[in-house]
Amino acid sequence: MIKPEQVMQYLQDHPDFFAEHPTLLDSIQLSHLDEHADNDQVISITQRQVMMLRKKNELLQDKLLALIEIGEQNDAIGEKMHRLVVALLGFNSLAEMLHGLQYHLCEDFSIPHVALRLWQTDDLDPPLPASVVDTVSDQLRIVTTGLSHPRCGTDIDDEIKQWFGSDAQYLRSFALIPLKKVQHFGLLVLGSPEVERFYPDMGTLYLARLGELASSSIIRLMRQSPQTTTDTDESTA
Repeated sequence: MIKPEQVMQYLQDHPDFFAEHPTLLDSIQLSHLDEHADNDQVISITQRQVMMLRKKNELLQDKLLALIEIGEQNDAIGEKMHRLVVALLGFNSLAEMLHGLQYHLCEDFSIPHVALRLWQTDDLDPPLPASVVDTVSDQLRIVTTGLSHPRCGTDIDDEIKQWFGSDAQYLRSFALIPLKKVQHFGLLVLGSPEVERFYPDMGTLYLARLGELASSSIIRLMRQSPQTTTDTDESTA
């Protein structure tokens, strides 16, 4: 008695078998369970192959549609990032830039709650609002230093929650974005009442780019003294 393994091996060893016997494909009958029928159906091997190809085609179409949707989403985010870059380049003071950053994140990216803290800013003139440079614990600075890239999730330190005031009780997910150049000098935190807005396994590419943009803009404006701005305005006039 011929074993199934022998048949399989023979067909593998003779790939032209069905090409030499084309009518055999239509004459071989296979059992096929139709999910929409009560009983088994008998179909030819050719019909079975067609059905398998149709299923594969449906899967490929679903994947293609998913890729197109992701591409459209990335295009939309890219356009928003471009508008943010243009806005950041136009700010002439750090206080103005921080206000504009929060505005764009809320209005353009639909992020309802934004909190930011900076340190190493004692020598700024004029000084920043206390809400931005409010005392940050050494422990939190250590935690921020340990962030090599943005971190998303539902749990954050109680000290950070206090930055959102009375709104903290409604927030369910957060994105922690370290601000750094050579060293860490601040932390940007995005909060949302939606649990799935910032989840642990989400991609952080655009969040990392946001951190780089914010960091570069802050450093540029921290180094820009009022005297330099005045001299530039006078020479332009």
